[in-house]
Amino acid sequence: MKKYLLSGMVSALALTSAAHADIKIAHIYGKTGPYEAYAKQSHDGLMLGLEYATGGTMEVNGEKIVVIEKDTQLKPDNGKALLEEAYGDDEVDLAVGPVSSGVALAMLPVAEEYEKILIVEPAVADSITGANWNRYIFRTSRNSSQDAVANAIALAGEDVQIATLAQDYAFGRDGISAFKEALESQGQSVTHEEYVPTDTTDFTAAAERIFNAMKDVEGDKKLFIIWAGGGNPMGKIQAMDPSRFGIEIATGGNILAALKSYKDFPGLEGATYYYYENPNNDVNDWLVTTHQERYDSPPDFFTAGGMSAGIAVVEALKKAGSTDTEALISAMEGMEWMTPKGKMKFRAEDHQALQSMYHFKIKVEDGVEWAIPELVRELTIDDLPIPIRNQ
Repeated sequence: MKKYLLSGMVSALALTSAAHADIKIAHIYGKTGPYEAYAKQSHDGLMLGLEYATGGTMEVNGEKIVVIEKDTQLKPDNGKALLEEAYGDDEVDLAVGPVSSGVALAMLPVAEEYEKILIVEPAVADSITGANWNRYIFRTSRNSSQDAVANAIALAGEDVQIATLAQDYAFGRDGISAFKEALESQGQSVTHEEYVPTDTTDFTAAAERIFNAMKDVEGDKKLFIIWAGGGNPMGKIQAMDPSRFGIEIATGGNILAALKSYKDFPGLEGATYYYYENPNNDVNDWLVTTHQERYDSPPDFFTAGGMSAGIAVVEALKKAGSTDTEALISAMEGMEWMTPKGKMKFRAEDHQALQSMYHFKIKVEDGVEWAIPELVRELTIDDLPIPIRNQ
């Protein structure tokens, strides 16, 4: 009887050990809502990154990777509660997400409370790795400053006068603040700023204010737009004929679906985070080929970001040799790894991933559904002086 009891206890312990041997990762992101397309790309990319970095085994350090999905519905309170649930009830080793900057900001204190890592991807607001940052936060996505500095380099020039339009929340305001700072470092300034609600569909009033502010200004006039989601401010403002005031629209890159609207803007310049034809490296080659085979389409803006996060997770776990949070932090601070965008590096001071951006000029080709952000030049880590904002 004792023999069978002992055997049963050993079996139970073995099962318990096996259960705890899995490396559990929570992907907390806005699967439903206005950023649903961004979310799907991010998740597809994350899974492809884990697959690529593990050579298809989905194991690291001899342990199986299990990904638990949770939908924030783009609500900050949901994001906070779901991360608490993931760290507490699900006992995940680390988390990745979310899509929205507002949701991310609500989640940051939870990582600090539970003393577990949150890899932010693809939320962009500077404050995530700035004023609201804590040591458990790492970010693989670009931040507003990287967008801003890259676009400032692409757009700035002698006699260039720039007005801005952005959404009135963290993403838009952080983006314009960083853009202004980047322009000022080059001896230029923003002539006029406009902020509108995130769900704006009628841009008439904002556009008229911009036109009135810019109409008597001398020089090469540009309206730089920072926008996420629907509303189509570029198309609607272009329909008001800003060219009668000598104003050209400028903006950063976007997902392929949004790039369809860029076909009305041949020659438009800006800087982008990713377009599948721009990077030249083995990781991107694998991503483009694999994504085309599986989904019958090229990888998109946030697919590359999700893949970068997935690879970062695996490389950090390999380097740390465990899922211990302090070991992971030590491994990740200053860590360099290869992504579809080439080399990324987690800056030790704020855990922001330094990375390349791409100066583009829009080209329109027959037979291509979207406008092509043709590469002007790659802006490397060394070309982009990204401020540290958490000090």
